[in-house]
Amino acid sequence: MGRNSSGITQASESSYEITFTYRGTRCRERIKLKPSPTNLKRLQNHLGAIQDSIDKGTFNYAVTFPNSKRRLLFVDKQGDALLIENYLDEWLITQEKKLKASTLQGYTKIVNNLIIPEFKGKTLTDIKRFDIRKWLSEMDCSNKRLSNIQSVFRTALQQAVDDETIENNPLYGWKYENKQAPKTVDDVDPFNAAEQELILNELDGQHRNMFQIFFWSGLRPSELVALQWDDIDWQRKTISVTKSFTQAAKEFEEPKTKAGNRAVKLLQPAFDALINQKQFTLLEGKSIFINERTGEPYTGDQGLRKTIWMPALKRAKVKYRRPYQTRHTYASMMLTAGESIAWLAEQMGHADWASLRKTYAKFIKDSIPDAGDKAVLMFSKKAGKKLAITP
Repeated sequence: MGRNSSGITQASESSYEITFTYRGTRCRERIKLKPSPTNLKRLQNHLGAIQDSIDKGTFNYAVTFPNSKRRLLFVDKQGDALLIENYLDEWLITQEKKLKASTLQGYTKIVNNLIIPEFKGKTLTDIKRFDIRKWLSEMDCSNKRLSNIQSVFRTALQQAVDDETIENNPLYGWKYENKQAPKTVDDVDPFNAAEQELILNELDGQHRNMFQIFFWSGLRPSELVALQWDDIDWQRKTISVTKSFTQAAKEFEEPKTKAGNRAVKLLQPAFDALINQKQFTLLEGKSIFINERTGEPYTGDQGLRKTIWMPALKRAKVKYRRPYQTRHTYASMMLTAGESIAWLAEQMGHADWASLRKTYAKFIKDSIPDAGDKAVLMFSKKAGKKLAITP
């Protein structure tokens, strides 16, 4: 399959893809026609008619391709005529190449489930800060959730300002928050050593290896399922973390930040689990962990929770916490043992350790009960001599 000079590509065994430029935008549309000389000729005529109507100014994208999402890119933008739902549908399309699949999925849920139902039928210039404040004030959710909703809406509206579709962004430089009482429950709820042992004893084979690495590496679930054997440096005993695989993604994704690309030190329990894992997948292919039900690499991290994690905790009679708590467990163990917070931030993929200090403050506080004793032992004799000669 290849592209020819006419703007027509054979896309599959049952379809073509045509390419043309409309209003300065390169457009591609899939046409369901079985590739053949006759159908290729028909498609050439069709594409010629499209290009002719574009030249004459009579082309209507929605009429020609009524089922195409791209048709929303060419809604008539005369004055205040652009409805919020049409604009946001268009905006989401433009984000497809900019965002990770998991992030795009989150944006889409906020747009389709919250923003559009509330403001449907209104034009972009109808949206005022007063309306947004009233809407948000009626939501029963955390300030973090409110911030996420506003972030998506703010970004979409700012794009409209940048495109000169509207003059002002009602969310620019402003954020709504509810007055909330201090949190009484900390989301950080690590597993203690006894609980870890109970859980691992309920797992065997690949599953035990997987969660032993979880507890002793601090990897996110989406990072661990993406691991491949060539990510392991056996001499240096490190894991090279350069990709992740979430349920929403169709392929490997890069970490969200530069700090996410990192070399994680293989502590002995994690190293031992990897050695044991060799017998299962080293000769099978690239992926370290394989879904035993399908015989294929994991295509996301959700399956781990339902088919492996939840049953193991139930059998072990350990209070349920989501798999991400294994990452918190790793962090709390390192800090309780007195490991450097700067080193830990690097291991976990944080750009700096400020957020780490805030999240795990109680573990840092108790992490080194004999803090200062080394300095006393080193300098106490000199200090004693000075005290002795003080008049």
